[in-house]
Amino acid sequence: MSTLPRRLTLKELAVELGVSTATVSNAFNRPDQLSPKLRERILSEAKRLGYQGPDARARTLRTGRSRIIAVVLAESLTYSLNDTVANELLSGIAEVLDAHGHTLLLLSGRQNAAQVPGSSSMADGFIVYGLMPSLLMIDALPHSDQRPLVAVDFSPAGYPAVQIDNEPASHAIASHALTAPPRRPAVIGLRLPRQPCNGRIGPDQELLPAERTITRLRLRGFQRALAEHGIDPATVPMWNIEENTFDVCAPVIAEILDLPDDERPDLLLCMSDRIALTVLTLAEQRGLRIPEDLRMTGFDGIAEGQYRAPRLTTVRQDSVAKGRLAASMVLGRTAMESHCLTTHLIVGETAP
Repeated sequence: MSTLPRRLTLKELAVELGVSTATVSNAFNRPDQLSPKLRERILSEAKRLGYQGPDARARTLRTGRSRIIAVVLAESLTYSLNDTVANELLSGIAEVLDAHGHTLLLLSGRQNAAQVPGSSSMADGFIVYGLMPSLLMIDALPHSDQRPLVAVDFSPAGYPAVQIDNEPASHAIASHALTAPPRRPAVIGLRLPRQPCNGRIGPDQELLPAERTITRLRLRGFQRALAEHGIDPATVPMWNIEENTFDVCAPVIAEILDLPDDERPDLLLCMSDRIALTVLTLAEQRGLRIPEDLRMTGFDGIAEGQYRAPRLTTVRQDSVAKGRLAASMVLGRTAMESHCLTTHLIVGETAP
């Protein structure tokens, strides 16, 4: 009867290499504690000898720490991994976790909201990103002083948050666009109403509060700029997009662009680059000249908007830096307090 080969222990590997057990452990779990040359030697020898690293289950039982950080995403995993802004955020988080020997656990609050608290039970900390279907899920996560929680792009009461200067940035880009006075300005928002709405926002629809969605802060910035330029924000029509994808944006934008010439907006303040790029594509299909017939602004500063012509006028946010900061906070390397990162205005050709 065959038997499986005995697993080499960390202590045996340390003796073989003539280093301490702590040094071997650091090579796998805390690479920042060793020189690159020493770590490479340990990992190379470990591979040659068939040592696969410390037993995660034994370490968790011994230390009470799994070295796993859960990132709870508001959207589906498929959407988040394909969305440029979310992808950059995750890249920043992964960079810091990799550097400090932690593993990233991705969970979706939209597809499996009821399962998230149970799935996250092994995590040492939590980063929660975006507009959650229910804030009750956040309270259900097993967080504590020893298992911290950081919010990104929203501000749940009692938790530190990482955000950007959404309202000032939106005010700045709207103010720029309004220097050439429009006849018919309009706003295309992203997840503004409490109830799902993929179309024009009616006067009876209640909007989400600013602590739930960053786009409410962006709307506040737009409206302040409109008022400063002598335009009553209440007279400016608003449309809403429920999901920041071309397929969901397109029907709403087609409805706007197909309005009669004397009703169609000549300036669209869009709350994301994806929305603005969809406007650009559909406007060009209809023979509308940009910016002569229609001007538009975006928000996010994704590369796609800067590589094509005409280039988007937009706000650039550093989502990678946002991810790095959130990860540094949850690992206890940066103060657990709310942070606001600055953005910068990119003047392109869609609203020169």
